[in-house]
Amino acid sequence: MQKLEAQQIDANLAELTEWSLTGDALQRTFRFDDFIGAMAFVSRIADLAEEMQHHPDIMIRYNKVTLTLTTHDAAGLTENDFSFARATDGYVAAV
Repeated sequence: MQKLEAQQIDANLAELTEWSLTGDALQRTFRFDDFIGAMAFVSRIADLAEEMQHHPDIMIRYNKVTLTLTTHDAAGLTENDFSFARATDGYVAAV
């Protein structure tokens, strides 16, 4: 997978308003009612990661889950990162 250029990253970010650019990674924090809700989300994200063969960094803080996406092999962001972000947003919107 090829690393995206800055213009491509900006265009993708325009569609993903809840995500931010942190260095060479995408990041978003999700908030839930409680720890159980956060863990249920992490379980679903784990299934999605396996399905897409793209694994985010996950930080859990009680009812908050922060996902960080980057493609290490490309040393930056690729279309896979944005596809995963879109899929995650779709899951959250459906819940």
